[in-house]
Amino acid sequence: MRIAVLGSGNVGRTVAAGLVKAGHEVVLGTRDPSRSDLTEWAGGAGVRLAEPATAARHGEILVNATPGEAAEQALADAGAGDLDGVTLVDVANPLDFSGGFPPSLFVSNSDSLAERLQRAFPRLRVVKTLNTVNAGIMVDPGQLSEPSAIFVAGDDADAKASVSAVLASLGWQPDQIFDLGGVAAARGAEAYLLLWLNLMQALGTPQFNIRVVR
Repeated sequence: MRIAVLGSGNVGRTVAAGLVKAGHEVVLGTRDPSRSDLTEWAGGAGVRLAEPATAARHGEILVNATPGEAAEQALADAGAGDLDGVTLVDVANPLDFSGGFPPSLFVSNSDSLAERLQRAFPRLRVVKTLNTVNAGIMVDPGQLSEPSAIFVAGDDADAKASVSAVLASLGWQPDQIFDLGGVAAARGAEAYLLLWLNLMQALGTPQFNIRVVR
């Protein structure tokens, strides 16, 4: 599958490399595709670099791996408003570090970052997923000692099915993927980050996830 990843930080790079390893054709969108550290990394990872708008036009699926506070502007700069029917996988979280650590959420309760992006870009099909684990586990859930849970939320059933297929290619098994319903369910998935940060401090590592036990 052709996938574009927006964001050249740790999350963007890890997700892009993981998708290539899973057999996808990946372009990473970055403002400076000629930057030496990026080109060196991309050569080793098998990822093509391009400016954001070029990358966005490449993808059947577009991954938002930008910081939450920058997501809407980054997508606008990439021309996401002109993309019709493309699935947007939103892995970002609305973390606000202005008050220090631990952060708060700049949108919560009655709204979410994913919903804001869906309203801002109504021609996209937004699916919230992978935001509840760190980047390494996003693309390699098997590194944990037991199977764990990942969630999807979005208004378009076909988009969620396509995203679930990508998740499966990364190693997430069908019984690990939980469909939470419409995009409004992203409110809970994003709010979980407050607990995730507490768990990370308590455990002393980001290498963990939760499991749904019936």
